[in-house]
Amino acid sequence: MSAGWVAGAVRAKALVGRYPGAAGAREVAACDRLDDALRCLAATPYSRYAQTAVGLPEAQRAVTATLLWHLRVLAGWLPRGGARLLVPLAAGFEIANVASRLPAPNGRRAASPQPYRLGALETAWRSLEHAATPGELRAALAASPWGDPGGDTPWALVTGMRMAAARRTAVAVPPARRWAQGRAVLLTAREQFVHQRSLPEPSQRHAARLLGGRASAAASYQEFRERLPSAAGWVLADVEEPDALWKAEAHWWRTVQADGAAMLRDGRYGPRVVVGAVAVLSVDAWRVRAALESAARGGRPGEVFDALV
Repeated sequence: MSAGWVAGAVRAKALVGRYPGAAGAREVAACDRLDDALRCLAATPYSRYAQTAVGLPEAQRAVTATLLWHLRVLAGWLPRGGARLLVPLAAGFEIANVASRLPAPNGRRAASPQPYRLGALETAWRSLEHAATPGELRAALAASPWGDPGGDTPWALVTGMRMAAARRTAVAVPPARRWAQGRAVLLTAREQFVHQRSLPEPSQRHAARLLGGRASAAASYQEFRERLPSAAGWVLADVEEPDALWKAEAHWWRTVQADGAAMLRDGRYGPRVVVGAVAVLSVDAWRVRAALESAARGGRPGEVFDALV
């Protein structure tokens, strides 16, 4: 293993050690006002962006902006070419940038926040941000590593990007393949058996590669569960009805946390440790966002937050 990867892994572990973890998230969630919760974050890395936040959406975005900033810092610590390992893992930020530019279901375009600044972690944002219409956005995606999403409706664009991100992660980041397959399971199950709509054709192809053709062609939720390969079926193991997919979502996050922590404990410094750090940092941000929502509701944690911590 090169000295660059060893140094990057050591710094990744140090970065993780600064985050509040489950205990810190519980403290935030127990606050009965959002202002108090934000004060709890003052001694954490989230204070960089959260100290000026006003309202829950802005506070939650401050948390994810902090995560992105530290992923960019981590990418800068890695040896030449190492940042490519993190690009698929940061794809959600580029998807969020695209989603914020699309019309809402009522046809209106809400005031968009400033796009996340991706730096070396972008996939194709410099091309996508210049698209003025959904049709232009589809064309820009088709000409990029994202590939054609299969439609130019807001739903097709975002769904196509999410499934493409899962596929790219599984291929480019082997330690994260299990998480990518689990994410593809959740996306497929939610679209087909909750919203009752078929995936766009390119997303169907990605799903078939990740989950197998038999599972992606299932006609019912139970059939879908039964046909999933063992490498992907774990995420729905205890979720017998599609209405309970929120439990599967929490299970997915717990698995990412456990796997990431195990990678951080790995004695071999290198890419696995870095991927583990990204996993643990991402879970922490997700947990703190849920904790802030709890505080905004008067200190009443929701079921998903309880299931995670």
